[in-house]
Amino acid sequence: MSELRANIHPKAKIGEGVTIEPFSTIYGDVEIGDGTWIGPNVTIMDGARIGKNCKIFPGAVISAIPQDLKYAGEETHTIIGDNATIRECVTINKGTSDAWKTEVGANCLLMAYVHVAHDCKVGNNVILANCVNLAGHITIEDHAILEGMVAVQQFLRIGQHAFIAGGSLVRKNVPPYVRAAREPLSYVGINAVGLKRRGFAEDSIKEIEAVYRQIFVLNNVVSKGLEAVKGEFESIYSKEIVEFFESSENGVMRGAV
Repeated sequence: MSELRANIHPKAKIGEGVTIEPFSTIYGDVEIGDGTWIGPNVTIMDGARIGKNCKIFPGAVISAIPQDLKYAGEETHTIIGDNATIRECVTINKGTSDAWKTEVGANCLLMAYVHVAHDCKVGNNVILANCVNLAGHITIEDHAILEGMVAVQQFLRIGQHAFIAGGSLVRKNVPPYVRAAREPLSYVGINAVGLKRRGFAEDSIKEIEAVYRQIFVLNNVVSKGLEAVKGEFESIYSKEIVEFFESSENGVMRGAV
């Protein structure tokens, strides 16, 4: 472990092969997995649990207390999975008594100036581009991509393999497998390119597109579209999409415009 000129609390649990560059500060209730690199001027505060082989770049602040006036000092955590890359000046706040933790999954890339607020749950293989801002209590499922300057309202859910265009304001849930853009945020097609890159079969991609055609194009009422999907499709993808809509208490973004 390299720790020259770094401020490391003696109670911090540091794994094998960890590098901590100069002028970084590691608090006492911190665990850092093997092989992780902590760049200069990083602050890792109490409650952080960081996985193996992560890279955390200068200026990042991990596990600061929530920006939530209801937070009363309860012991909560920030959990970051293996192989995550946290770029310059990213801030990830610890949880509150609502979820007790903020989570960022494995193999994620959080680009510069991303903010992840308290009690968020970010899945695996997620990309948050520069200046994405997540309010509290947001769930982002695996393989989702948010382009730069996207802002997401609290308590929302973004489905797996979704793609949200840069500069978007997200005020409703975004279902899985879609591309979302425009103002207000709307369905602009499925994320076919991303699905192909991740090995989805051509037939599966066509079916996902057909499901959303029923929901957003052929029916002007979403509930009617969902009933049509239930009667026509039986794949795991159609069931996931229907479940997403039916469990979305905060509503789902609008269809094609």
